[in-house]
Amino acid sequence: MIDAGFLRTDAVVAAQAALAAGVRFFQYRDKQGTRRQVHAAAERLALFLRAADALFLVNDHSDIAAAVDADEVHLGQDDLPLGNARKLLGPDRFIGISTHSVEQATTAEQDGADYIGFGPLYGTATKDAGPVQGLERLSAVRAAVQLPVIAIGGIDAARAAAAVQAGADGVAVISAVLGEDDIGAAARSILLAIGQGEVMRGKRI
Repeated sequence: MIDAGFLRTDAVVAAQAALAAGVRFFQYRDKQGTRRQVHAAAERLALFLRAADALFLVNDHSDIAAAVDADEVHLGQDDLPLGNARKLLGPDRFIGISTHSVEQATTAEQDGADYIGFGPLYGTATKDAGPVQGLERLSAVRAAVQLPVIAIGGIDAARAAAAVQAGADGVAVISAVLGEDDIGAAARSILLAIGQGEVMRGKRI
């Protein structure tokens, strides 16, 4: 995940390093910037990642995702309802939802989400996402839905492996990659830990 609040270099430079390491699924998040700033950064990333044949999603902003022709938007529980986001984005773009319980996960599936994020799996300083959910609840969510499940919150290499073993199809990582001096090496360690060449077990969700 490319989070503007944790970037120590240019967003495209960070994406390029992760891409070279094997990451194919990128999310851009900026909780502090103006909407114009979010749009400008998202547009640059969309152009770069489209040329690299990588998946790109915008966090929170369905309209910006549509404007930059992103592959997806990722919504939180307080963002635009999924049905309205679908009207903006059309049937061909993916929509993911952050969830924090089995009930929210099953509701997201019923509402037509293409995948869900679940967490925070561990404590995290990147956002206030509520109580830690843990691996047992992740496994319960995996059993309750058919959608791809992405583990979020406090993920590093060791925790990424545990999350996949508990049923996650992939992981979302911020500080364990962006916080390192060598973004490529950090990304590779995550991919190796979960035993795959791509973040989504090879799925293009």
